[in-house]
Amino acid sequence: MGFNKDFVWGAATASFQIEGAWNEDGKLPSIWDVFCHEDGKISDGSSGDTACDHYHRYKEDVKLMADLGLKAYRFSIAWPRIISDVDGRVNQKGIEFYNNLIDELLKYNITPYVTLYHWDLPYYAYLRGGWLNPQISDWFEKYAEVIAKNFGDRVKHFITFNEPSVFVGCGLQQGSHAPGLKLGSRDLLNVGFNIHLAHGKALRALRKLVPDAEIGITVAMMPAIPTCPADEEMAYNSEFSCGKGGFFWSSSYWIDPIVFGKYPQELLDECKDIFPEFTEEDMKLISQKIDFIGLNIYQGRYVGDWKRPVGMAHNELGWDIKPEALRWGVKLFTKRYKLPIYITENGLTCHDWVSLDGKVHDPNRIDFLNRYLLCLRQAADEGCDVKGYFQWSFMDNFEWASGYNPRFGMVFCDYQTLKRTPKDSAYWYKSVIESNGENL
Repeated sequence: MGFNKDFVWGAATASFQIEGAWNEDGKLPSIWDVFCHEDGKISDGSSGDTACDHYHRYKEDVKLMADLGLKAYRFSIAWPRIISDVDGRVNQKGIEFYNNLIDELLKYNITPYVTLYHWDLPYYAYLRGGWLNPQISDWFEKYAEVIAKNFGDRVKHFITFNEPSVFVGCGLQQGSHAPGLKLGSRDLLNVGFNIHLAHGKALRALRKLVPDAEIGITVAMMPAIPTCPADEEMAYNSEFSCGKGGFFWSSSYWIDPIVFGKYPQELLDECKDIFPEFTEEDMKLISQKIDFIGLNIYQGRYVGDWKRPVGMAHNELGWDIKPEALRWGVKLFTKRYKLPIYITENGLTCHDWVSLDGKVHDPNRIDFLNRYLLCLRQAADEGCDVKGYFQWSFMDNFEWASGYNPRFGMVFCDYQTLKRTPKDSAYWYKSVIESNGENL
């Protein structure tokens, strides 16, 4: 059966990781700008001040996307680049940049997929309490309205949030990501509720102003993989369990309220004394219909009788290579939520460099992508509605607290000269796109 004939093949990036121009043309600081400028927060001492300089080089980058055969490009908008305060005041220079980027993509018939929030909260919003302030959902709605009014005539695919589990877990509970807080369960439950309300209000604004839009949300997951067929129910229960301990990492915590209009009962029972008060109207707002779920999957975890073998393959960050994660992540979400799925991120970080012949040879990445895509195709063959695949990432970029050492890109970026060099895997991926995955 294979992938549908209208399967979407693309690549993804995030604003803070590639744009640079951190304080140009009216852009204000984000929590990541502030975090990076503190000593010791980023492993290599770097920042996103310049990143890949995509802000100034977007035409070159879009041309390269077209040359590599991309059909779609998932990127995020920097909230503090286009909105100057919580009152929704617009920075027209920021609007101009994204208008130009969108027009350039459409010139090459590359479909834009826009993520509203990929972690770069405006610092001015953080100073007013950030995700702990109940008013933030209203601020986010105003931001969504500006996006819809300015870009909705050409952008028809939107993602409200990218990986809320990660920006909450790493940024607000562990303190390893911006803004570097270590909050307790009561505060984190309020944060999660405010994010859910923000999703609902942004969805409402987008539906009103761009009625023909396709809208969803992206979550990060480390899918539970059954060791044998007898473990499938165990995998399902493991994937969607949600109690007080680490609830913000749970898939069901983020998606159950959106799809089913209710929080997991296990969590409500365990946290009844500290759970934020919510009304029926709140849940109706949160559970407005979405069109798809985006999944970011890099690795998985086996359940059942499995022991990690010595010397198991892993990437440059130490993440295990488990291609079955792509199949089972899609299967588990399809079983529970019965919605179309996009793989909004999947890729491999390697020790890449430019060889003596001027090329970047990355056979391990090609092998990784081939294995994972075969498993994704298997999920499609088994009846899952898989709409598209976005490789992470279009080019090497600022990898958050790890700085510039991990290289996930299809395209190599020399951070001294900012020269772009497509890797062997980029040309391999082009051939996959041209065959709609038939050559895997």
